[in-house]
Amino acid sequence: MSAARDYGLDDDHEWARPPEGGWTADDLDELPNLPSHTELLDGTLVFVSPQTRFHSLAVRLLEHALLSQVPDELEVIREMTAKLNKRNRPEPDVLVVRADADTGPRQTWFRPEDVVITVEVVSADSEDRDREIKPVKYARAGIPHYWRVEENDGLPVVYVFELDPATQSYGLTGIFHDRLKVAAPFPIDIDLTAINRRP
Repeated sequence: MSAARDYGLDDDHEWARPPEGGWTADDLDELPNLPSHTELLDGTLVFVSPQTRFHSLAVRLLEHALLSQVPDELEVIREMTAKLNKRNRPEPDVLVVRADADTGPRQTWFRPEDVVITVEVVSADSEDRDREIKPVKYARAGIPHYWRVEENDGLPVVYVFELDPATQSYGLTGIFHDRLKVAAPFPIDIDLTAINRRP
């Protein structure tokens, strides 16, 4: 049996082959038949595995809580890419971006200077990316705030990082278990135990 048929494809299916030097951020908008939520890291396509219930609920909780608290000059978006540079276009689970970064309904990515917070909810297949790879890339691109969300007994634990512009790296400013309360980049207060409640 062929590899194509192992994945439910016919024998004529051809897998995407990267060009010399790898894919570019602009290729994500041009490549046909990419799965939803495909990311680009270091010129390599990253396909997202099916998400867990915790992941979906945590994203929903944070998105709705941020929407209710974000100031008018900012906007909350989920699952859109940030074009960090030519070879990196990750897709955070939730972003807080400048409202004036809206270029219209066909927009597919944000510039790093338009992103205020990136949020990644860690999954089994994304642990290394969310803990080690993406934070370095977000920091080097100048994104001021990074939140990493981990699961503990069905509840979210949020690790909040802030950019040190002198080193272009993140410093941990807090670990939040039941309640996420921070003053920057704007006053935010989220009941993390509300994950299973409907908004």
